[in-house]
Amino acid sequence: MSLAPGRSGERRRSRERALEILYEAECKGLTFDELLAELPVEPEPYAARIVAGVERDLGRIDDLLDRYATGWPLDRMPAVDRCLMRIGCYELLDEPDVPAAVVIDEAVELAKTYSTEDSGRYVNGVLAAVAVAVRGGGTAPRRD
Repeated sequence: MSLAPGRSGERRRSRERALEILYEAECKGLTFDELLAELPVEPEPYAARIVAGVERDLGRIDDLLDRYATGWPLDRMPAVDRCLMRIGCYELLDEPDVPAAVVIDEAVELAKTYSTEDSGRYVNGVLAAVAVAVRGGGTAPRRD
């Protein structure tokens, strides 16, 4: 299934909104469901699906990030990077209609916008390894 022309912009905005929600929940120490219940305006359906999917699959997602993130334990990563990579992992695992290259590119662009100067490259490397591991296409290098 390909993304319709207007749909990619909607998905980008949904990813951005999901990032905001995941980041806020982490900063406030709330579960994602608790934060969603507090929001005055319900997020876009795809943003809500991402947030719910990240919460549901958090253990599996964090295991992947622990395995493929080099040099940074999850608790030491910048929070924005951690949230972005969780979104990317969710999409790679549970949104097969979204091409891996799109998932990675979107996460990299959001990292460049909202995180540090080096975050885009780091997010790209980690999610590329995760993509190979979960979607195939070769053997992903294990980063220990």
